[in-house]
Order: sequence, then C-alpha cells, then structure tokens
Amino acid sequence: MRKLDPHTLLSTLWLFILLNIIFRDIHQFALKSHLEMLLTGYYDGMLITDELMLLGGFLALVPISMVLLSLLLQPRWLRPATAVAVVFTAGPAILSPPTDLDDVLHFSVAILALVAISWIAWTTLGKPAARPAS
Repeated sequence: MRKLDPHTLLSTLWLFILLNIIFRDIHQFALKSHLEMLLTGYYDGMLITDELMLLGGFLALVPISMVLLSLLLQPRWLRPATAVAVVFTAGPAILSPPTDLDDVLHFSVAILALVAISWIAWTTLGKPAARPAS
C-alpha cells in the first residue's frame, strides 16, 4: 500500500467520517417515522430548540474544520487539536449509542476511523521521515 503523508491521511479520514455522518443522516430522512418525529418539533422526546440546533451546528463544524486543520497545522498544534476534535466528535455518539442496525454500522465505522485518527496523530506526527541510505 502507498504511504501517505500523515497530514493528508488525517484530513482524508476526517472527510471519511463526514461522509459517513452525512450518509447516515440522509438514510434516516428516508424513514417516514423519522420525518414525522422531526415535523412535531421533538426528536426522541426532546424539544428541538434554537440552542440545540446551534450545538448541533457546532458539533458538525468540528470534523469539518479538522479536514482543513489537518493539512494546515504543525504537529505541535495538530496533536492537541485532534484529541479535542475526537472527543467532541465521539462524545455525543457514545452518550446516545444507536439502537437500529444501520446506525450501529455507521457508529462502528466512525469510531474505528476516530481510533485510527488518534493513533496516527499521536504516533506519526512530528517524527522525522526516514532518509534513504546513501
């Protein structure tokens, strides 16, 4: 397999997580019960408020920002930013784990990608590239 620069790999994994989230949400919107629940203004018994929508927007902005920040930040700054972003991305999903099988699949894939992101950020960032022997 081709070896990628860690920054490129991290950015690609964040994009992979975003696409996974988007596809799962689109998949949910195809369910009649899901749409009916959203039209009532409640989701799983919780009132959807402007503040809750703002929080959701912030949580979505974290992985979106990490696609770009993974390419721009120096390892010294990228490691802690990645750690915070992984917590903000995984936290809500872990606090309310999925119950149906398709959501379990998307949840599992996202968690595995977040583990890979954490591993790459802490093991490969900032290490000098091996120089070929002369």
